[in-house]
Amino acid sequence: MAIVEVKVPQLSESVAEATMLNWKKKAGEAVAIDEILIEIETDKVVLEVPAPAAGVLSEIIEADGATVIAEQLIARIDTEAVAGASAPAAAAPTAAAPAPAAAAPAATSGAKSNVAMPAAAKLLAENKMSAADISGTGRDGRVTKGDVLGAMAPGAPKAAAAPSSIPTGVPTKSLPQVAAPSSLSSLGDRPEQRVPMSRLRARIAERLLQSQSTNAILTTFNEVNMAPVMEMRKKFQDAFTKEHGVKIGFMSFFVKAAVHALKKFPVINASIDGNDVVYHGYFDIGIAVGSPRGLVVPILRNADQMSFADIEKKIAEYGQKAKDGKLGIEEMTGGTFSISNGGTFGSMLSTPIINPPQSAILGVHATKDRAVVENGQIVIRPMNYLALSYDHRIIDGREAVLGLVAMKDALEDPSRLLFDI
Repeated sequence: MAIVEVKVPQLSESVAEATMLNWKKKAGEAVAIDEILIEIETDKVVLEVPAPAAGVLSEIIEADGATVIAEQLIARIDTEAVAGASAPAAAAPTAAAPAPAAAAPAATSGAKSNVAMPAAAKLLAENKMSAADISGTGRDGRVTKGDVLGAMAPGAPKAAAAPSSIPTGVPTKSLPQVAAPSSLSSLGDRPEQRVPMSRLRARIAERLLQSQSTNAILTTFNEVNMAPVMEMRKKFQDAFTKEHGVKIGFMSFFVKAAVHALKKFPVINASIDGNDVVYHGYFDIGIAVGSPRGLVVPILRNADQMSFADIEKKIAEYGQKAKDGKLGIEEMTGGTFSISNGGTFGSMLSTPIINPPQSAILGVHATKDRAVVENGQIVIRPMNYLALSYDHRIIDGREAVLGLVAMKDALEDPSRLLFDI
């Protein structure tokens, strides 16, 4: 027997631990080399763990939902075994991370072997209870903390039939159907489910609270006539697409306009470090992207040196990676200024929150035809409201307002970008 160990990949220096998501294989099943076995979520990214060798997944040591650290052993592969043959049972579950029943061949005794999530397993151990006596309402029948608390309630049955699902109104590929709690009858027609935050969502919450508690955030607004950008885009779209293989979007104009303004007012591109103001001689622009797992902000490095085509290609790449959960830590580290495009979802106006340790962020919104006054006449123009949130500790209103005006001027007369005026 030749055994190959499967371990947690190396995490970044700032990430201490990660959470196991979903095993894609069961113990006893054949695996190919480099086949993805499981995804592991940190507070920044989701990492895929490939099979280091071909063979049979002989043992799963850490279950779905378990907390793990870098280089921790999570499974073993037998390179000489044959799929379908008798495989060793999975490691015995522990209170911190029980092994999944589905990860091992069926027990010959036929005894029930429900899988408990980490919080539920801890509660079971503390109260000397067994997961086998509780009907799980979690995914694939897993026992949740709520199930255990329900079973501990006075008069609760030892085991109950699995309750029905409560439709969430969203496609199941985006979110799982919400499992009804065991005490559904006491809630009438108003069921609930308590779902723990993912590591990424918890990290987002932490950073947003940090931003609001440490920055003196103020927001200034302005409006921009997008007609010149739209006309230029329409004029060159076909030639641009043919030449570069990607369409001209609005975001490349916003990035260029932002860099144009940051050069004029360097403090907007600066950050605070203790009692020092750090002025950055480069322009790394973060682009806020919504993903199935939450908001991520990948970075356009040296955006001032990127062409329109470079920007569009990179944004498209980041968008696809965010959708697939494949953004790397290095792609989201750093940044001197950010742009959030709420207009993609139809937002008319918002006050974006600064992404620490940056000192400012540009909020872009939906472009809509609006009545405006030009030369004493009411005309219809495609208008967009811009919002610049800034840290008033180092950025005064003058720099913030003039910086936003510089962005407005560049968008209303894109030729300014060519001559840097």
